[in-house]
Amino acid sequence: MNAGQESRVTRGLSASNEARQMMADWLRITQAQKSQLPDYRAMLTQRYPSGLLNEAELEALLGILKN
Repeated sequence: MNAGQESRVTRGLSASNEARQMMADWLRITQAQKSQLPDYRAMLTQRYPSGLLNEAELEALLGILKN
């Protein structure tokens, strides 16, 4: 089926130890940043006086902030 066609040899991709270490560090940093999301509920309740926002309004704001 492939008769007459030149067979191509592909080399495996390899990365240096330094490149792998840089990638591992980057993944650790970005994962750590994702896991440190702010507590929006605490932030809003501290910022606004009690009674200013009811629970439904607070939930609506939290829904906007999380998206």
